[in-house]
Amino acid sequence: MVYLIAFLAACLCLLVWLWYRQSRRSELFLHSLTQELLSKGEQRQPLMLTDIPESFSALVQAIQHVLLHAPLHTTKDKLTGLPNRVGFKRAITHSMPLTSGTLVLIDLYRFRYVNDLFGFAFGDTLLQLFADRLRLMPKKPRQMARMNGDEFLLYFDTCLDAKGLLEIKQLLQQPFSIQDTPVSVRLQMGYVQLAEHHADVSQMLRRADLALKRARSDKDMLAAYQQDDDISQRRELFIINNLPKALAHNQLYLVYQPKESLHHGGCEQVEALIRWEHPELGLISPAEFIPLAEYAGMIDLVSAWALEQVLMQQVRWRAEGIHIRVAVNLSVEDMQEGNLPSMVEAALARYNLPGEVLALEITESTLMSNLARATDNIVKLRGMGVKVAIDDFGTGHSSLAYLKDLPADEVKIDRAFLDGIMEQERARNIMTTSIQLAKRLGFEVTVEGVESDALRKMLAAMGADNIQGQYFARPMRALELEMDLRRLGIARRA
Repeated sequence: MVYLIAFLAACLCLLVWLWYRQSRRSELFLHSLTQELLSKGEQRQPLMLTDIPESFSALVQAIQHVLLHAPLHTTKDKLTGLPNRVGFKRAITHSMPLTSGTLVLIDLYRFRYVNDLFGFAFGDTLLQLFADRLRLMPKKPRQMARMNGDEFLLYFDTCLDAKGLLEIKQLLQQPFSIQDTPVSVRLQMGYVQLAEHHADVSQMLRRADLALKRARSDKDMLAAYQQDDDISQRRELFIINNLPKALAHNQLYLVYQPKESLHHGGCEQVEALIRWEHPELGLISPAEFIPLAEYAGMIDLVSAWALEQVLMQQVRWRAEGIHIRVAVNLSVEDMQEGNLPSMVEAALARYNLPGEVLALEITESTLMSNLARATDNIVKLRGMGVKVAIDDFGTGHSSLAYLKDLPADEVKIDRAFLDGIMEQERARNIMTTSIQLAKRLGFEVTVEGVESDALRKMLAAMGADNIQGQYFARPMRALELEMDLRRLGIARRA
């Protein structure tokens, strides 16, 4: 009996030892599995495990399948490794309500030119280096994210004033070196002081975006969110939402501003200008609603409407013996449309009008955004008899190398060149040089914003071909223009 008890005890000890060994092996394997998941899971790499216990084989196969085939999480930006918009909102939501600190939205000013000049791979490297610089800031944000393209968001849990943010801005603007190429960056920064303007996450992000919009017109490229910014945005949304209805209900109308020919006398061309009289908001300036229409992707509706109105008016005028060319302004989007010439040609054919009834005015910035497409469109338009003018000449970023090859007919020198011209010799020299340069390049020259006889005579002596401004004629409705034909020097034809 004693031997039996001793044998059973030995067996029990052996079973305990085997159980402990198996448990220890399982414990060690689970530890290895955990480490592999931590190191490989983020990059979705396959697990590299050996000596897998049979009881865990099915589990490991299931994990491998998930790693290789399950959708990637969407909270991280792949390029920079920073949280993206979703990741930022998720992290911040856990800390709500945020009633202190500063939210900062950063934009790399004109970043797209880096891609245009050096290529997208170069631009990606710049974004990665900028993200690394954010991580190494002496004053570290509590949260940061890449919101989209070239915008980054920082949340500091302590309040930063404008002086402190300018110091951060200067630090982040230090030049980079990429492929032995020095790259300078300029930043635009909008910020929200959460102690004054805290709200839900979406509202705070919208306010940061409004602050950044304000920063784009600030000399330091830094601006804080202000309470009235919401009111301004509500107005903008109201205008955008009302624009299609306004076009359909004839709230928009055209006025025509004549140009005076300094060589022949009288008026040979007028410019069509859009006006909007809203039943609630009153007169809305085109300087306000045209950029909004471009931003909202509605500018093609406005341009098509304006072209139709001009051509309908030309049919009426030509029936009454009034033969005068009308200029219409085009936006960037209009000029980059590959079918613009065919659209204009079809519209002229629809009203049985020749191309000479029409002129199209294009800003320098419009031309430079896609010079090849713009040049091709200009050639086709001029082939129909449509006149093409470069508007706001001298205020854009065009190169003389480009200007010498542009097949346009006319340049219009912006009124900004008239500032101080009666008193300052420098201003007169700049105007004279601009006029002579344009003429030597083969362009007809019109000067805008002329409001006195003395200025008119000076510009005539400098060689300008035409003037436009209040001195000769203010913008007027079609009927007003018809009543003023004799003074404007427009003769009716039989």
